[in-house]
Amino acid sequence: MKLIFLTVGILLLAVAGIAIKIWAKKDGKFAGTCASQSPFLNPDGENCSFCGKTPEQMKDCNESSHA
Repeated sequence: MKLIFLTVGILLLAVAGIAIKIWAKKDGKFAGTCASQSPFLNPDGENCSFCGKTPEQMKDCNESSHA
């Protein structure tokens, strides 16, 4: 029973942390949401499926195309 309470408590802390981050950010936007920015998530260097930018174009991304 203690394990269930501990698990639920940790999950609630994680959700609260994400909620606070969204609340604290301007317009509730996360920075760097394109997977093409991460070499671990995009090892082949494919374009972003959301905005179509290549990983090279993401270096100066201001995320205005994501709104």
